[in-house]
Amino acid sequence: MFDLGDQLNEIKESLNSVSAVRKYGKVIRSVGTIVEGVGIDVNVGDVCEITSAGEALPIKAEVVGFNNGIAQLSPFGPINGVGSKSLIRKAGNQAKVQVGPKLLGRVIDGLGNPIDDKGVLIHDEEYPLYADTMSPLLRERITEVLDVGVRAINGLLTLGKGQRVGIFAGSGVGKSTLLGMIARNTTADVNVIALIGERGREVREFIEKDLGEEGLSRSVVVVATSDQAPPLRIRGAYLATTIAEYFRDKGKDVILMMDSAT
Repeated sequence: MFDLGDQLNEIKESLNSVSAVRKYGKVIRSVGTIVEGVGIDVNVGDVCEITSAGEALPIKAEVVGFNNGIAQLSPFGPINGVGSKSLIRKAGNQAKVQVGPKLLGRVIDGLGNPIDDKGVLIHDEEYPLYADTMSPLLRERITEVLDVGVRAINGLLTLGKGQRVGIFAGSGVGKSTLLGMIARNTTADVNVIALIGERGREVREFIEKDLGEEGLSRSVVVVATSDQAPPLRIRGAYLATTIAEYFRDKGKDVILMMDSAT
């Protein structure tokens, strides 16, 4: 049943997170895949938007370094149209990402934006994108079996909770099909699936055919396709890991699957 109060609260939370003042810097140089700018207060890992006259949408870029006080940005897409009059705006502290239970059943890009036409996402918490490595002495020992829902794996290649495993095979032999089977049938509470460097056609085929509605309902799918910039694909892998860490910290059993890590 539609609850107007809940909808208004979500809109209020969304508006509270929006700054009423926008500060801009400017582009002073562009060489290869690096754009340099001044006049903005940013840190390494932040995401900025580069706007140009005549361009309908801004170009997102990540701050990757500094040179004599000049910020160096690596764009997430083509930089056609960027010039000496282009402006740079910090798009929030993107070294942290927003997470929440409403991610379940959604498909997002490498920046956390929904791409499944199911509406906007309003989250509860922020998590660091580049978290500190856990001390090896704090990691629990692998003592409990993980049921992945595939009897051949359960019986012959039994996996344990907390274990890492790689699937190595040639093209077209069923890796994606296997991931879909695990996502649908595992006893884990949440699946986080990162489709990194896949072709766009393969992404839709995996979601609709291999994963299906049953698997998607308890999964979060992060997509960064092969035609997107390398920094965005790398960020997509980090984002998927962060989302998995969030659900882990909520006491859920989580499977993180990445296709592929190459």
